[in-house]
Amino acid sequence: MGGLYRLRLQFRHMLRFRVSFFFAFVVLLFSAAGAVLSEAATPKAASTEADLRELRSQIEKIQAQMTQDVAERDRLARGLRAVEKSAGAARIELQRVQAEREGSELRSNELLLQKQEREKSLAQERENLSAQIQAAYRIGQQEPLKLLLNQRAPEHAARLLAYYGYFGRLRADQISHIEGYVSELIQLEVEVTVQKEQLTKLAEKKSAQVNQLDKARTERGRVLAALTLESQSRAANFARLKREQSALEKLLSELRRVTPKFPIDIKSAFGLLRGKLAWPVEGKIVSRFGESRAGAVKWDGVLITAGRGTPIKAIHQGRVVYADWLAGLGLLIILDHGDGYISLYAHNEQLFQSVGARVVAGETIASVGDTGGRSVPQLYFEIRHMAKAVNPEPWFRDRAP
Repeated sequence: MGGLYRLRLQFRHMLRFRVSFFFAFVVLLFSAAGAVLSEAATPKAASTEADLRELRSQIEKIQAQMTQDVAERDRLARGLRAVEKSAGAARIELQRVQAEREGSELRSNELLLQKQEREKSLAQERENLSAQIQAAYRIGQQEPLKLLLNQRAPEHAARLLAYYGYFGRLRADQISHIEGYVSELIQLEVEVTVQKEQLTKLAEKKSAQVNQLDKARTERGRVLAALTLESQSRAANFARLKREQSALEKLLSELRRVTPKFPIDIKSAFGLLRGKLAWPVEGKIVSRFGESRAGAVKWDGVLITAGRGTPIKAIHQGRVVYADWLAGLGLLIILDHGDGYISLYAHNEQLFQSVGARVVAGETIASVGDTGGRSVPQLYFEIRHMAKAVNPEPWFRDRAP
């Protein structure tokens, strides 16, 4: 019986040793694997950032080339680009100044409220101190001595002296509070004066930006009038539209050449979202995919009329591969959703994302405008797959924006 017991103990010890050894081996194995993965991940991350910088540089060269092509080919388009970008910059600066002014006004109002509160507190402390001084005056200059001599019971006198000491400290605290409030009021007066000067400067900046914006708008009106005059004939209008269409096709071709390695960092499910997407903006469709624009030139997307400044949302996650002005489309932003899918948003008033930025579905990427020669604020929107335009309407869950 004793031999059987010893055999069981030996078996248990052996089993514990093997289990411990196995867990130690697993921990060591995962630690080594983690170290290898960590070492491998760092160069990969660095490589991704390097690739992204290189792609941004290539896309910037494409943008510069497109600008140069427009400048050489079309004088009026070059002029329109200049005035619309100038107006856009003035509008952005005006918004910045306006936001800064609103913040300064808010701070100024807060300072005035603090000043009023401190003045009330100061008046109250002065009133309390005045009552203390009047009471002390009535008692006389030898307050402690009088209190001591006028009392027959020593314990009563001690209690009154303690009270007197308390009132003395209270007066000292009130004087200290008054000095503090006076110091705070002086500081607040300085800050209020600074804020008033800041508001005056911001008002001058705002006026200058408004003038610059008005000047840009006036110049834009002149250029648009010249464009309208030049495109009065159907042949001239058709030729302009063909040039603009060719410019877009060239841009998309160049982007396809440099963006296959673009680090999207997502597993795109865009191809599975047909009939499930939300429209990029609320508005009214005024031109549909496949409708004629002029002669054989047809719409490759939809044109949606909406209020100026209306936020434009990304229809799906992806990366910005283009964000600049293009003839016929104005301020344009293009998103790469992976798997050969892109979405295109044109005629924007402002662009809120730059090349390389990652966006998520529903994120604001631009605002509705009339750049590119539109007479009213509109969004031109396309979906393309492998550079080929597809009808975007079936991709949305609602029939209309």
